[in-house]
Amino acid sequence: MRRRALLLGVGASGASVALGGCMLSPERQPLRFWAMGREAEVVRQLLPGFAQRHPGIAVQVQQIPWSSAHEKLLTAYVGNSLPDVFQLGNTWIAEMAQLDVLAPLEARAQASAVVDTGDYFPGILATNRAARIAARGTTSTPALLGLPWYVDTRLLFYRRDLLAQAGFAQMARDWGAWSQMLDALKVRLAGRGEPMFLAVNEFEPLLALALQQDEGLLREQDTRGNFANNSFGRALDFYTGFFRRGWADLQGKEQISNLWTEFGKGRFACFVSGPWSMGELKRRLPPEQQASWGCAAMPGPQGPGASIAGGASLVLHKHSPRQDAAWRLVEYLNEPAVQARFHALTGNLPARRSAWPLAGLHADERAAAFADQLQRVKPAPAVLEWERIAVEMQRAAEQLVRGQDALAPTQAALDVQVDAILAKRRWLLQTEARA
Repeated sequence: MRRRALLLGVGASGASVALGGCMLSPERQPLRFWAMGREAEVVRQLLPGFAQRHPGIAVQVQQIPWSSAHEKLLTAYVGNSLPDVFQLGNTWIAEMAQLDVLAPLEARAQASAVVDTGDYFPGILATNRAARIAARGTTSTPALLGLPWYVDTRLLFYRRDLLAQAGFAQMARDWGAWSQMLDALKVRLAGRGEPMFLAVNEFEPLLALALQQDEGLLREQDTRGNFANNSFGRALDFYTGFFRRGWADLQGKEQISNLWTEFGKGRFACFVSGPWSMGELKRRLPPEQQASWGCAAMPGPQGPGASIAGGASLVLHKHSPRQDAAWRLVEYLNEPAVQARFHALTGNLPARRSAWPLAGLHADERAAAFADQLQRVKPAPAVLEWERIAVEMQRAAEQLVRGQDALAPTQAALDVQVDAILAKRRWLLQTEARA
Protein backbone atom coordinates (compact mmCIF):
# COMPACT_ATOMS: atom_id res chain seq x y z
CA MET A 1 0.00 0.00 0.00
CA ARG A 2 2.82 2.39 0.81
CA ARG A 3 4.37 1.78 -2.60
CA ARG A 4 1.15 2.77 -4.33
CA ALA A 5 0.60 5.72 -2.01
CA LEU A 6 3.84 7.25 -3.25
CA LEU A 7 2.63 7.09 -6.84
CA LEU A 8 -0.48 9.26 -6.73
CA GLY A 9 -1.45 10.33 -10.19
CA VAL A 10 0.53 7.63 -12.03
CA GLY A 11 -1.46 6.01 -14.82
CA ALA A 12 -1.94 2.27 -14.90
CA SER A 13 -0.87 1.98 -18.53
CA GLY A 14 2.72 1.28 -19.52
CA ALA A 15 4.76 -0.24 -22.27
CA SER A 16 5.31 -3.95 -22.11
CA VAL A 17 8.95 -4.97 -21.94
CA ALA A 18 10.29 -7.82 -24.01
CA LEU A 19 12.17 -10.13 -21.69
CA GLY A 20 14.33 -12.15 -24.06
CA GLY A 21 15.59 -15.44 -22.70
CA CYS A 22 12.90 -15.66 -20.03
CA MET A 23 13.48 -19.41 -19.63
CA LEU A 24 17.12 -18.82 -18.70
CA SER A 25 18.30 -18.42 -15.12
CA PRO A 26 18.53 -14.77 -14.02
CA GLU A 27 22.32 -14.92 -14.16
CA ARG A 28 22.27 -15.91 -17.85
CA GLN A 29 19.59 -13.53 -19.08
CA PRO A 30 20.67 -10.46 -21.05
CA LEU A 31 21.13 -7.27 -19.09
CA ARG A 32 18.06 -5.10 -19.57
CA PHE A 33 19.10 -1.51 -20.20
CA TRP A 34 16.56 1.28 -20.61
CA ALA A 35 17.88 4.43 -22.27
CA MET A 36 16.01 7.54 -23.38
CA GLY A 37 15.55 9.11 -26.77
CA ARG A 38 18.52 9.33 -29.10
CA GLU A 39 20.89 8.07 -26.43
CA ALA A 40 19.29 4.64 -26.78
CA GLU A 41 20.04 4.61 -30.50
CA VAL A 42 23.63 5.75 -30.08
CA VAL A 43 24.56 3.54 -27.16
CA ARG A 44 24.07 0.46 -29.33
CA GLN A 45 27.06 1.62 -31.37
CA LEU A 46 29.20 1.50 -28.23
CA LEU A 47 28.20 -2.00 -27.15
CA PRO A 48 30.46 -4.03 -29.49
CA GLY A 49 33.44 -2.77 -27.49
CA PHE A 50 31.76 -3.90 -24.29
CA ALA A 51 31.00 -7.32 -25.79
CA GLN A 52 34.65 -7.80 -26.72
CA ARG A 53 35.70 -7.31 -23.11
CA HIS A 54 32.78 -9.14 -21.56
CA PRO A 55 31.70 -11.84 -24.03
CA GLY A 56 29.56 -13.51 -21.38
CA ILE A 57 27.37 -10.46 -20.80
CA ALA A 58 24.65 -9.78 -23.38
CA VAL A 59 22.90 -6.40 -23.28
CA GLN A 60 19.33 -5.74 -24.39
CA VAL A 61 18.68 -2.03 -24.96
CA GLN A 62 15.16 -0.67 -24.91
CA GLN A 63 14.52 2.85 -26.18
CA ILE A 64 12.14 4.90 -24.04
CA PRO A 65 10.83 8.25 -25.34
CA TRP A 66 11.65 11.11 -22.99
CA SER A 67 8.03 12.23 -23.17
CA SER A 68 6.81 9.04 -21.48
CA ALA A 69 9.94 7.94 -19.60
CA HIS A 70 8.83 9.10 -16.17
CA GLU A 71 5.49 7.29 -16.33
CA LYS A 72 7.06 4.12 -17.75
CA LEU A 73 9.61 4.00 -14.96
CA LEU A 74 6.96 4.39 -12.27
CA THR A 75 4.70 1.85 -13.96
CA ALA A 76 7.60 -0.61 -14.09
CA TYR A 77 8.22 0.05 -10.40
CA VAL A 78 4.62 -0.80 -9.51
CA GLY A 79 4.82 -3.93 -11.67
CA ASN A 80 8.20 -5.04 -10.27
CA SER A 81 9.66 -4.93 -13.77
CA LEU A 82 12.35 -2.28 -13.63
CA PRO A 83 15.40 -3.08 -15.79
CA ASP A 84 18.84 -3.95 -14.47
CA VAL A 85 20.37 -0.67 -15.65
CA PHE A 86 18.57 2.50 -16.64
CA GLN A 87 19.12 6.11 -17.52
CA LEU A 88 17.63 8.80 -15.30
CA GLY A 89 17.45 12.54 -15.63
CA ASN A 90 19.37 13.58 -12.55
CA THR A 91 16.38 15.49 -11.14
CA TRP A 92 14.54 12.14 -10.92
CA ILE A 93 17.11 10.48 -8.69
CA ALA A 94 15.56 11.82 -5.49
CA GLU A 95 12.20 10.33 -6.43
CA MET A 96 13.68 6.91 -7.15
CA ALA A 97 15.69 7.14 -3.93
CA GLN A 98 12.49 7.58 -1.95
CA LEU A 99 11.05 4.52 -3.66
CA ASP A 100 14.18 2.64 -2.53
CA VAL A 101 14.86 0.98 -5.89
CA LEU A 102 18.38 2.27 -6.61
CA ALA A 103 21.47 0.32 -5.62
CA PRO A 104 24.08 2.29 -3.64
CA LEU A 105 27.26 2.72 -5.66
CA GLU A 106 29.79 4.25 -3.26
CA ALA A 107 31.59 1.01 -2.44
CA ARG A 108 31.66 -0.08 -6.08
CA ALA A 109 32.99 3.30 -7.19
CA GLN A 110 35.74 3.30 -4.57
CA ALA A 111 36.84 -0.20 -5.53
CA SER A 112 36.74 0.48 -9.26
CA ALA A 113 39.89 0.80 -11.35
CA VAL A 114 37.84 2.75 -13.93
CA VAL A 115 35.58 5.12 -12.01
CA ASP A 116 37.13 8.15 -10.31
CA THR A 117 34.53 10.25 -8.52
CA GLY A 118 37.02 13.13 -8.38
CA ASP A 119 36.93 13.29 -12.18
CA TYR A 120 33.29 14.44 -12.30
CA PHE A 121 32.10 18.02 -11.99
CA PRO A 122 31.32 18.29 -8.25
CA GLY A 123 27.93 19.97 -8.63
CA ILE A 124 26.82 17.35 -11.14
CA LEU A 125 28.02 14.46 -8.97
CA ALA A 126 26.07 15.98 -6.08
CA THR A 127 22.82 15.44 -8.00
CA ASN A 128 23.56 11.71 -7.89
CA ARG A 129 23.56 11.66 -4.10
CA ALA A 130 20.15 11.48 -2.49
CA ALA A 131 18.58 10.65 0.85
CA ARG A 132 15.25 9.07 1.65
CA ILE A 133 12.86 9.54 4.52
CA ALA A 134 13.98 7.03 7.12
CA ALA A 135 12.71 5.82 10.46
CA ARG A 136 12.07 8.08 13.45
CA GLY A 137 11.14 11.08 11.36
CA THR A 138 14.59 11.69 9.89
CA THR A 139 16.15 11.48 6.47
CA SER A 140 18.89 9.00 5.70
CA THR A 141 22.45 10.01 4.90
CA PRO A 142 22.68 10.91 1.21
CA ALA A 143 24.07 7.98 -0.75
CA LEU A 144 25.70 7.81 -4.17
CA LEU A 145 22.93 6.25 -6.27
CA GLY A 146 24.03 7.02 -9.81
CA LEU A 147 26.97 8.04 -11.97
CA PRO A 148 26.69 10.97 -14.38
CA TRP A 149 26.56 9.80 -18.00
CA TYR A 150 26.52 13.21 -19.66
CA VAL A 151 26.11 16.73 -18.34
CA ASP A 152 24.46 19.98 -19.23
CA THR A 153 23.85 23.37 -17.72
CA ARG A 154 22.61 26.77 -18.86
CA LEU A 155 24.71 29.77 -19.82
CA LEU A 156 24.61 32.76 -22.13
CA PHE A 157 24.87 32.65 -25.90
CA TYR A 158 25.64 36.09 -27.31
CA ARG A 159 26.37 37.92 -30.55
CA ARG A 160 29.92 39.23 -30.42
CA ASP A 161 29.29 41.71 -33.23
CA LEU A 162 26.20 43.22 -31.62
CA LEU A 163 27.98 43.59 -28.29
CA ALA A 164 30.90 45.27 -30.08
CA GLN A 165 28.51 47.72 -31.74
CA ALA A 166 27.26 48.65 -28.26
CA GLY A 167 30.85 49.16 -27.04
CA PHE A 168 31.57 45.85 -25.28
CA ALA A 169 34.46 43.53 -26.08
CA GLN A 170 33.19 40.64 -23.95
CA MET A 171 30.19 39.42 -22.02
CA ALA A 172 29.55 40.90 -18.58
CA ARG A 173 30.53 38.86 -15.54
CA ASP A 174 28.24 40.31 -12.83
CA TRP A 175 24.71 41.63 -12.54
CA GLY A 176 25.73 45.30 -12.46
CA ALA A 177 27.83 45.11 -15.64
CA TRP A 178 25.17 42.93 -17.27
CA SER A 179 22.52 45.56 -16.57
CA GLN A 180 24.68 48.29 -18.10
CA MET A 181 25.31 46.13 -21.15
CA LEU A 182 21.62 45.37 -21.64
CA ASP A 183 20.74 49.06 -21.34
CA ALA A 184 23.32 49.91 -23.99
CA LEU A 185 22.09 47.12 -26.26
CA LYS A 186 18.52 48.34 -25.84
CA VAL A 187 19.53 51.74 -27.20
CA ARG A 188 21.75 50.34 -29.93
CA LEU A 189 19.22 47.79 -31.19
CA ALA A 190 16.13 49.98 -30.90
CA GLY A 191 13.80 49.17 -33.76
CA ARG A 192 16.02 46.29 -34.94
CA GLY A 193 16.07 43.80 -32.11
CA GLU A 194 16.06 43.13 -28.37
CA PRO A 195 18.95 42.69 -25.93
CA MET A 196 17.66 39.30 -24.70
CA PHE A 197 15.33 36.50 -25.59
CA LEU A 198 13.88 35.15 -22.36
CA ALA A 199 10.83 32.88 -22.53
CA VAL A 200 8.44 33.55 -19.66
CA ASN A 201 7.40 29.88 -19.59
CA GLU A 202 10.90 28.41 -19.07
CA PHE A 203 11.98 28.01 -15.46
CA GLU A 204 15.70 27.36 -16.00
CA PRO A 205 16.92 31.01 -16.23
CA LEU A 206 15.07 31.98 -13.06
CA LEU A 207 16.31 28.85 -11.30
CA ALA A 208 19.90 29.70 -12.25
CA LEU A 209 19.52 33.19 -10.75
CA ALA A 210 17.95 31.71 -7.61
CA LEU A 211 20.76 29.17 -7.18
CA GLN A 212 23.23 32.07 -7.14
CA GLN A 213 21.78 33.23 -3.82
CA ASP A 214 22.95 32.34 -0.32
CA GLU A 215 19.74 30.72 0.93
CA GLY A 216 18.27 27.44 -0.27
CA LEU A 217 14.89 27.18 -1.96
CA LEU A 218 13.43 24.82 0.66
CA ARG A 219 13.66 24.67 4.45
CA GLU A 220 12.83 22.41 7.43
CA GLN A 221 14.28 19.21 5.98
CA ASP A 222 13.02 20.25 2.56
CA THR A 223 9.41 20.09 3.71
CA ARG A 224 8.49 23.75 3.19
CA GLY A 225 9.13 26.49 0.67
CA ASN A 226 11.77 29.11 1.34
CA PHE A 227 10.80 31.64 -1.31
CA ALA A 228 9.55 34.50 0.91
CA ASN A 229 13.05 35.68 1.80
CA ASN A 230 15.41 38.39 0.59
CA SER A 231 17.65 35.96 -1.32
CA PHE A 232 14.97 34.63 -3.63
CA GLY A 233 13.43 38.11 -3.72
CA ARG A 234 16.66 39.48 -5.23
CA ALA A 235 16.70 36.77 -7.89
CA LEU A 236 13.02 37.22 -8.71
CA ASP A 237 13.31 41.01 -8.86
CA PHE A 238 16.33 40.83 -11.18
CA TYR A 239 14.56 38.28 -13.39
CA THR A 240 11.39 40.34 -13.73
CA GLY A 241 13.57 43.39 -14.45
CA PHE A 242 14.38 41.91 -17.86
CA PHE A 243 10.79 42.59 -18.84
CA ARG A 244 10.17 45.77 -16.81
CA ARG A 245 13.26 47.46 -18.21
CA GLY A 246 12.61 46.46 -21.81
CA TRP A 247 15.53 44.06 -22.12
CA ALA A 248 13.27 41.19 -23.26
CA ASP A 249 9.86 40.87 -24.88
CA LEU A 250 7.06 39.28 -22.92
CA GLN A 251 6.67 36.05 -24.89
CA GLY A 252 6.76 32.29 -24.55
CA LYS A 253 9.16 29.91 -26.23
CA GLU A 254 6.46 28.82 -28.67
CA GLN A 255 6.09 32.41 -29.95
CA ILE A 256 9.44 32.40 -31.72
CA SER A 257 9.67 30.50 -34.99
CA ASN A 258 13.23 29.27 -34.54
CA LEU A 259 15.51 30.38 -31.73
CA TRP A 260 18.79 29.91 -33.60
CA THR A 261 17.87 31.42 -36.96
CA GLU A 262 16.25 34.44 -35.25
CA PHE A 263 19.44 34.85 -33.23
CA GLY A 264 21.39 34.80 -36.50
CA LYS A 265 19.09 37.47 -37.94
CA GLY A 266 19.86 39.75 -34.99
CA ARG A 267 16.38 39.70 -33.49
CA PHE A 268 18.10 39.51 -30.08
CA ALA A 269 21.71 39.70 -28.88
CA CYS A 270 21.67 37.09 -26.08
CA PHE A 271 19.76 34.06 -24.91
CA VAL A 272 20.12 31.41 -22.20
CA SER A 273 20.43 27.80 -23.33
CA GLY A 274 22.28 24.51 -23.00
CA PRO A 275 25.02 22.72 -24.96
CA TRP A 276 22.70 21.50 -27.74
CA SER A 277 22.49 25.09 -28.98
CA MET A 278 26.17 24.97 -29.94
CA GLY A 279 25.41 22.26 -32.48
CA GLU A 280 22.27 23.98 -33.70
CA LEU A 281 24.09 27.26 -34.33
CA LYS A 282 26.93 25.50 -36.13
CA ARG A 283 24.39 23.80 -38.39
CA ARG A 284 21.98 26.67 -38.98
CA LEU A 285 24.12 29.80 -39.31
CA PRO A 286 26.04 30.40 -42.54
CA PRO A 287 29.87 30.15 -42.53
CA GLU A 288 30.31 33.93 -42.54
CA GLN A 289 28.39 34.17 -39.25
CA GLN A 290 30.17 31.43 -37.35
CA ALA A 291 32.66 33.84 -35.77
CA SER A 292 29.89 36.22 -34.69
CA TRP A 293 28.64 34.27 -31.67
CA GLY A 294 30.07 33.04 -28.40
CA CYS A 295 29.22 31.49 -25.04
CA ALA A 296 29.83 32.86 -21.56
CA ALA A 297 29.11 31.84 -17.99
CA MET A 298 26.02 33.22 -16.27
CA PRO A 299 26.78 36.52 -14.54
CA GLY A 300 26.22 36.45 -10.80
CA PRO A 301 25.55 39.13 -8.18
CA GLN A 302 29.27 39.73 -7.54
CA GLY A 303 30.99 37.86 -10.39
CA PRO A 304 30.55 34.71 -12.48
CA GLY A 305 27.56 32.95 -10.98
CA ALA A 306 26.13 29.49 -10.50
CA SER A 307 23.79 27.72 -12.88
CA ILE A 308 21.71 24.57 -12.90
CA ALA A 309 23.19 21.07 -12.70
CA GLY A 310 21.60 19.12 -15.53
CA GLY A 311 22.25 15.94 -17.46
CA ALA A 312 21.49 12.26 -17.18
CA SER A 313 22.88 9.46 -15.04
CA LEU A 314 23.14 5.69 -15.05
CA VAL A 315 21.70 3.72 -12.13
CA LEU A 316 21.37 0.09 -11.07
CA HIS A 317 18.16 -1.54 -9.94
CA LYS A 318 18.59 -2.44 -6.29
CA HIS A 319 16.79 -5.77 -6.72
CA SER A 320 18.45 -6.85 -9.96
CA PRO A 321 19.98 -10.35 -9.75
CA ARG A 322 22.72 -9.18 -12.14
CA GLN A 323 24.12 -6.14 -10.36
CA ASP A 324 27.76 -7.17 -10.86
CA ALA A 325 27.31 -7.49 -14.62
CA ALA A 326 25.26 -4.27 -14.70
CA TRP A 327 28.07 -2.44 -12.91
CA ARG A 328 30.52 -3.60 -15.57
CA LEU A 329 28.33 -1.88 -18.19
CA VAL A 330 28.16 1.33 -16.15
CA GLU A 331 31.94 1.28 -15.72
CA TYR A 332 32.45 0.81 -19.46
CA LEU A 333 30.13 3.69 -20.39
CA ASN A 334 32.01 5.88 -17.91
CA GLU A 335 35.44 5.26 -19.37
CA PRO A 336 36.86 8.58 -20.65
CA ALA A 337 37.55 7.22 -24.15
CA VAL A 338 34.01 5.80 -24.40
CA GLN A 339 32.55 9.08 -23.17
CA ALA A 340 34.57 10.94 -25.80
CA ARG A 341 33.11 8.71 -28.50
CA PHE A 342 29.63 9.16 -27.05
CA HIS A 343 30.13 12.92 -27.36
CA ALA A 344 31.15 12.53 -31.01
CA LEU A 345 27.97 10.57 -31.70
CA THR A 346 25.52 12.73 -29.75
CA GLY A 347 27.03 16.13 -29.00
CA ASN A 348 26.31 15.54 -25.30
CA LEU A 349 29.02 16.92 -23.02
CA PRO A 350 31.07 14.23 -21.22
CA ALA A 351 30.46 13.79 -17.52
CA ARG A 352 34.13 13.06 -16.83
CA ARG A 353 36.52 15.97 -17.13
CA SER A 354 39.34 13.75 -18.41
CA ALA A 355 37.17 12.92 -21.44
CA TRP A 356 37.02 16.55 -22.61
CA PRO A 357 40.51 16.71 -24.16
CA LEU A 358 39.95 13.26 -25.71
CA ALA A 359 36.81 14.67 -27.33
CA GLY A 360 38.67 17.72 -28.63
CA LEU A 361 36.65 20.05 -26.42
CA HIS A 362 39.72 21.63 -24.84
CA ALA A 363 40.38 23.50 -28.10
CA ASP A 364 36.83 24.87 -28.42
CA GLU A 365 36.41 28.20 -26.61
CA ARG A 366 32.62 27.83 -26.57
CA ALA A 367 32.88 24.41 -24.94
CA ALA A 368 35.41 25.94 -22.53
CA ALA A 369 32.67 28.32 -21.38
CA PHE A 370 30.55 25.29 -20.52
CA ALA A 371 33.47 23.67 -18.68
CA ASP A 372 33.85 26.90 -16.70
CA GLN A 373 30.14 27.05 -15.90
CA LEU A 374 30.04 23.37 -14.92
CA GLN A 375 32.56 24.11 -12.18
CA ARG A 376 29.91 26.36 -10.61
CA VAL A 377 26.68 24.42 -10.95
CA LYS A 378 24.35 23.72 -8.04
CA PRO A 379 21.80 20.94 -7.77
CA ALA A 380 18.13 21.74 -7.36
CA PRO A 381 16.53 20.51 -4.11
CA ALA A 382 16.67 16.71 -4.05
CA VAL A 383 12.97 16.03 -3.46
CA LEU A 384 10.66 13.99 -5.65
CA GLU A 385 8.26 16.95 -5.91
CA TRP A 386 10.85 19.27 -7.43
CA GLU A 387 9.49 19.37 -10.97
CA ARG A 388 6.06 20.45 -9.71
CA ILE A 389 7.71 23.11 -7.56
CA ALA A 390 9.70 24.43 -10.53
CA VAL A 391 6.48 24.79 -12.53
CA GLU A 392 4.84 26.78 -9.72
CA MET A 393 7.94 28.96 -9.35
CA GLN A 394 7.85 29.91 -13.01
CA ARG A 395 4.09 30.41 -12.99
CA ALA A 396 4.42 32.82 -10.08
CA ALA A 397 7.19 34.70 -11.89
CA GLU A 398 5.07 35.01 -15.03
CA GLN A 399 2.14 36.39 -13.05
CA LEU A 400 4.47 38.96 -11.52
CA VAL A 401 5.88 39.89 -14.94
CA ARG A 402 2.37 40.37 -16.28
CA GLY A 403 1.57 42.76 -13.43
CA GLN A 404 -0.90 40.53 -11.63
CA ASP A 405 0.75 40.94 -8.23
CA ALA A 406 3.62 42.61 -6.37
CA LEU A 407 6.94 41.04 -5.37
CA ALA A 408 6.35 40.26 -1.68
CA PRO A 409 2.81 38.85 -2.10
CA THR A 410 4.05 36.71 -5.00
CA GLN A 411 6.78 35.24 -2.82
CA ALA A 412 4.38 34.59 0.05
CA ALA A 413 1.83 32.93 -2.22
CA LEU A 414 4.54 30.76 -3.74
CA ASP A 415 5.51 29.50 -0.29
CA VAL A 416 1.88 28.56 0.37
CA GLN A 417 1.70 26.63 -2.92
CA VAL A 418 4.99 24.84 -2.32
CA ASP A 419 4.01 23.95 1.24
CA ALA A 420 0.89 22.28 -0.17
CA ILE A 421 2.98 20.34 -2.72
CA LEU A 422 5.28 19.14 0.09
CA ALA A 423 2.44 18.11 2.41
CA LYS A 424 3.01 14.39 1.71
CA ARG A 425 6.69 14.74 2.55
CA ARG A 426 5.81 16.33 5.90
CA TRP A 427 3.25 13.60 6.52
CA LEU A 428 5.82 10.88 5.83
CA LEU A 429 8.31 12.43 8.24
CA GLN A 430 5.65 12.80 10.92
CA THR A 431 4.40 9.25 10.36
CA GLU A 432 7.89 7.79 10.64
CA ALA A 433 8.48 9.89 13.75
CA ARG A 434 5.47 8.30 15.42
CA ALA A 435 6.45 4.77 14.34
